[in-house]
Amino acid sequence: MKIKFFATYREITRRKEEDFPAPENMRELLNNLCERYPGFREKLLTPDGMEVGGETIIMVNGRNIDHLDGIKTPLAETDTVSVFPVVAGG
Repeated sequence: MKIKFFATYREITRRKEEDFPAPENMRELLNNLCERYPGFREKLLTPDGMEVGGETIIMVNGRNIDHLDGIKTPLAETDTVSVFPVVAGG
């Protein structure tokens, strides 16, 4: 599967995108990313690590996981996951 990183997440990973073996669900993917990239956990997850934090938007194939099964969203090798910070503008 392909993972695309945007803005501050690109700074943490030093990558625009990477290929990653698809885990069973989003929770496993996020835990794997947090292990791989120091500093990700504080940005991606709530303090208890059970949900996506309020400063992050994650999309699977262009659909926000909030409108799928959230952190339990199943993943497949053909999926594209995009990780964005929440951005406010004026």
